[in-house]
Amino acid sequence: MSNLADAHLQSDLDVAPLLLEAHHLRTDNDALQAAHELASAAREQAGKRDQQRKLPWSLIEQFTRSGLGSISIPREFGGLQVSFVTLAEVFAIISAADPALGQIPQNQVGILNLIASTATQTQKEQLFSHVLKGWRIANAGPERGSKNTLDLKARITADGDDFVINGQKFYSTGSLFAHWIAVKALNDDGKQVMAFVRRGTPGLRVVDDWSGFGQRTTASGTVLLNNVRVDAELIIDNWRLNETPNIQGAVSQLIQAAIDLGIARGAIDDTLSFVRERSRPWIDANVERNSDDPYVIADIGRLKIELHAAQALLHKAGRVLDQVSAAPIDAQAAARASIAVAEAKVLSTELSLLASEKLFELSGSRASLAEFNLDRHWRNARVHTLHDPVRWKYHAIGAYRLNGTLPARHSWI
Repeated sequence: MSNLADAHLQSDLDVAPLLLEAHHLRTDNDALQAAHELASAAREQAGKRDQQRKLPWSLIEQFTRSGLGSISIPREFGGLQVSFVTLAEVFAIISAADPALGQIPQNQVGILNLIASTATQTQKEQLFSHVLKGWRIANAGPERGSKNTLDLKARITADGDDFVINGQKFYSTGSLFAHWIAVKALNDDGKQVMAFVRRGTPGLRVVDDWSGFGQRTTASGTVLLNNVRVDAELIIDNWRLNETPNIQGAVSQLIQAAIDLGIARGAIDDTLSFVRERSRPWIDANVERNSDDPYVIADIGRLKIELHAAQALLHKAGRVLDQVSAAPIDAQAAARASIAVAEAKVLSTELSLLASEKLFELSGSRASLAEFNLDRHWRNARVHTLHDPVRWKYHAIGAYRLNGTLPARHSWI
């Protein structure tokens, strides 16, 4: 049986996917090259995977083998620790080819940063070493039916020397592909902790019931926990993160913005191809090709300008994170990082939606045919940008610039 078939079979049995030997990348350029190679492979069948909701197992395996899963691990633990500028570009490159593939490991980056910030030395050594060997980490944090995304019903209780978790999670992106699932729950003191549960643990069930109209192949569905036992050494007191200024939210949002930028790139690339090769000019334009229509040309120019602006803001946000993370982080530095990323997130969100809509306006009705599946760009943009409302980004930026008000401290700013 092939590795891909094995992976599907194992996921159905709720045991861990195959463990693959991961390559150790040596430089930021190596990481960018690996991202381009993965994107090239992902681009070929991206539309078909979306239409058929076919999970990208072989591409996730390539992601793991390439070493991209560990590029943000600190050097002191054997990782490459690429710059945040490079990290964002890696996700933008992959997401331009297939944003669902880009989203699957996005939480791993945030979780690795959380481990670096709050875990004990022993926990860091264990978890980082596993990721370096090819283990994947995914989240089981958000829940349905709660007051808001920070409100948790899942509970973790002491039971002898171990702990037991009970609860139900949703929007658990990447969990179907993961070896470790990072579960957020409230402990006996009512404080939030993160427990690392190994796939195949009795009582743990991962369900691929994601039915969103976009990002269809992220398997962002349900994680069920019924008396799931977890070792005390695999529980991180992530509530401590709120005790000191940090860039946890900014790091998470940087990846979100990079994925949205990738969606915009992909939509604009497909617009250029369709306008040049398939679309007809409007009768009043009096031109032979749609690519010679002056209004089409002007709109393409605007899209490219906004794309370059979004890329520049994302690059700037990465540089700010690199600067802030190089020194002890105080409240002002954390705020500067969050605001820089928020500005990039605003533009990448709006551009991904605009570009995926303009694709049809400029390409004409033929672009709407199911055979091309170009609507996936808008569907992916609309669904992925729902992670956090941009209207609150505007508010945070305005309050900071006008009144010096520091932004809230959580994973969405």
